[in-house]
Amino acid sequence: MTYVKSNSRQTQAQKARHGDFAGARRRRRVRTYGIAVAVVLTATTASAGYLAMAEPPADAGTPDRPPQVHGSSVDFSVRGGAARVDTASLRVTGHTDDGSSLPVSGAPGQRLGKPGKVTVDGGRARWSYPDKKLTVTAESDHGRLRMTVHSDADQNLSWPRTAPSGGSALQIPRGEGLRVPVDDTFWNSGEAGLKDSEAELSGGLTLPAWGYTQGRHGVSYIVPEEVGTSLGFASKDGRIGSTARHEFSQREQTRDYTVHFSLTGASPVSSATDYRAYLDERGKLRSLKQKIRENPEVERLLGAAHAYAWGDARTAKGVNELHKLGVSRLWLGYDADEQPMDKQAVRAAKRHGYLVGPYDSYANGQPPESADNPSSKWPGTVYPDFCVRNWKGEIKEGFGGRGCYLSSQAFQQAERGKHYLDDRAKKITANGADSYFLDVDAAGELFTDSSKGHRMNKKQDRANRLERMRKLASGDKFVLGSESAGAWAAPVLAFNHGGQTPVADGLWKLEKDKEKWGGYAPQGEPAVFFKQVKLPSALAKAMYDPRYRVPLYETALHGSVINTDRWEMPYNKLPDQKTDRALMSALYNTPLNFTLGKKNLKSTGKEMAALQRYFAPLHKAVGTERMTGFQRLTGDGTVQRTEFGDGKLTVTTNFGKEKYGSLPGGCVDAKLDDEPKSRRLCPARLS
Repeated sequence: MTYVKSNSRQTQAQKARHGDFAGARRRRRVRTYGIAVAVVLTATTASAGYLAMAEPPADAGTPDRPPQVHGSSVDFSVRGGAARVDTASLRVTGHTDDGSSLPVSGAPGQRLGKPGKVTVDGGRARWSYPDKKLTVTAESDHGRLRMTVHSDADQNLSWPRTAPSGGSALQIPRGEGLRVPVDDTFWNSGEAGLKDSEAELSGGLTLPAWGYTQGRHGVSYIVPEEVGTSLGFASKDGRIGSTARHEFSQREQTRDYTVHFSLTGASPVSSATDYRAYLDERGKLRSLKQKIRENPEVERLLGAAHAYAWGDARTAKGVNELHKLGVSRLWLGYDADEQPMDKQAVRAAKRHGYLVGPYDSYANGQPPESADNPSSKWPGTVYPDFCVRNWKGEIKEGFGGRGCYLSSQAFQQAERGKHYLDDRAKKITANGADSYFLDVDAAGELFTDSSKGHRMNKKQDRANRLERMRKLASGDKFVLGSESAGAWAAPVLAFNHGGQTPVADGLWKLEKDKEKWGGYAPQGEPAVFFKQVKLPSALAKAMYDPRYRVPLYETALHGSVINTDRWEMPYNKLPDQKTDRALMSALYNTPLNFTLGKKNLKSTGKEMAALQRYFAPLHKAVGTERMTGFQRLTGDGTVQRTEFGDGKLTVTTNFGKEKYGSLPGGCVDAKLDDEPKSRRLCPARLS
């Protein structure tokens, strides 16, 4: 398999819609198709999760022809072919220009009843299902099929349903991304943790887009409004498929459900390519370059490793030691506890060009006299007055059974007079910190609050979180990061801790076992961050096996937000995965995350410096660029290649044990276009 660099002047939106990552010369050999079908939700002021900071591309795509009605079927023009909707069943089938047919969606899990007559008004078709109080509108939109289902009643709809044939592979935006062969024995088993699972698009998955490939073609799905929709997985006859489930709710403002469908090429990241094009077309993508123009301090993230400091690592002496070891750029975070970094340590960090910021959370409230961490202590009666409550008036218990989840609406209403959030931020950054990590807010765990004084639905909760993150980033000029950020939060963030790893459910069970994972003792170097752990084989395979990993998140959002691992899963926590994680860092052009304490400051600092020396020039060169190419170069997926900025950087990684050409197993070659030779890293040799 060859990898050809593109010299085409074609716009990114054009190339993305064609599923083209290999460039113009590859298109001359193999024609790719980009039919997109989308279900679109009606926008509301509370759901403005994306900031429209850029003009849509000038090319709006191929003309969208009016739909054609044939009895109970309606045909729509889409890029690369046509899509047919059977109104009797709501089944959707794609027909490519080369004569192939692809299942786009099966019939819903609920009986719809007899459909009403199809009417066509201009480019839009409309019909209803009176028995279910549903109305469907459908039209061609930017080469995709856009379908909106409106319900006059609160109910659920399980659709679209995907059941690809054997040999197909699902593209799932769990963490960075997974490519799951539908007939793979492991993924059809319970130990993989995917079968019979369901994840909300607003939080359990990192993108509101997924898809599958089958031979030379594929299908992608985009749900622009994530709230109210989840994606579930089930195995039937040894093949795993997916079903989206939407909850129509007047209270949640989710009575409209929109999906966009596309026919794509065979790329294992085609669904993410289509989603990036969708964002480009609508001006909803906010780049790091824009964020740097607004706050030049964001530029210091380029080439930086990430680390959380404990004990002596938080002191000026510890910071100076890191610089002596060769760490040139660093995002350095610390827990906002009783011993935060002092002004002297922050000044030392800034002198070396590091960014410094506290860990904080607005999510949890506990009784001040017994709270187990400073971020859960609030003034006055914030606890329990601000607790989220259900319709019975019962408090929503906090994470791990600790206190309660706090209502973003309660804070929003009180902020003008009480300044709880503003005062908190000023207090914990009085040492001069220029960055801020706000846990939870971007992770997408949204709440409906039935409290009499501060009612809200999930869309309002999301809007409140976006507003307070936006204030920290744009108003207070902090270099802002948050946890496991979904695409909806990317416009307000500079970095994301947690979106890199496709976390499987078994991880949470393991983390609760303090004997195996470690707890919050001893003070200064808590075992939860420092104790090395051997993952169970099934969990390691589900999360870190490179044969199943694909960069969906980077394809969609590289150059917009910087993505890395969760803080309780630092690089040294999982020794068996170190090599693969270092190789993925280079392949995806994403930084590694570390924890530093008194005992490991020199040893981990030395290793971090060596890895950063390799990473820094590559990330400085293309950290603000798009990922414009991804390929699996071998049939087993152990050799992979990425491209950034249309050839500014090409990275080839060998996760296997055998040589690939001249590239040894366990090594990576990175070639900048303005350098004569590739840069090579073999991470295992650093230990």
